[in-house]
Amino acid sequence: MKLRWFAFLIVLLAGCSSKRTDYRNPDWNPEVPVKRAMQWMPVSEKAGAAWGVSPRLITAMIAVESGGNPNLVSKSNAVGLMQLKASTSGREVYRYMGWSGEPSTSELKNPERNISMGAAYLSIMEHGVLAGIKDPQVMQYALVVSYVNGAGALLRTFSSDRKKAIDKINDLSADGFFEHVVENHPAPQAPRYIWKVQKAMNAM
Repeated sequence: MKLRWFAFLIVLLAGCSSKRTDYRNPDWNPEVPVKRAMQWMPVSEKAGAAWGVSPRLITAMIAVESGGNPNLVSKSNAVGLMQLKASTSGREVYRYMGWSGEPSTSELKNPERNISMGAAYLSIMEHGVLAGIKDPQVMQYALVVSYVNGAGALLRTFSSDRKKAIDKINDLSADGFFEHVVENHPAPQAPRYIWKVQKAMNAM
């Protein structure tokens, strides 16, 4: 009987603790990735100016995504400094520009093209599906989460209706939005990604 009770207690505690893993574990030191990403700052500044995106945000995302390695290709086939996928973000940027098809791997390994397309994708989301978010810090968090897990997945944690979702987001502070992501986003890496990007920005 005692053994059965002990097993029940373990299951109960596991259920309580498994709702959310700690997004800060394992720890992440941004110093080296940021240093490597900073070498691309002139390109980030040019792309940021062209698309109205913060060069510091671009640089932080490079640090988190690739550690400044332009030739990195992930297991999911995300390519280059900003880890763009040709079939999703790459195709989206191509469509916005009025081009057919999608970028090649060699194009995405080109630092200037990769950063320009990454900045374009952030701008497309900011002025498209995420348009209407008023607080600049909340918008930055929303962009970061949407970049890595998709804007639809984020908005659905608020409402299936985009306008209602944006209204609910506008009712939250930046801290409140972040807590919502921690508690409600289906992807456990979502809050961790915000946290890592903020650490990278603070390290610049």
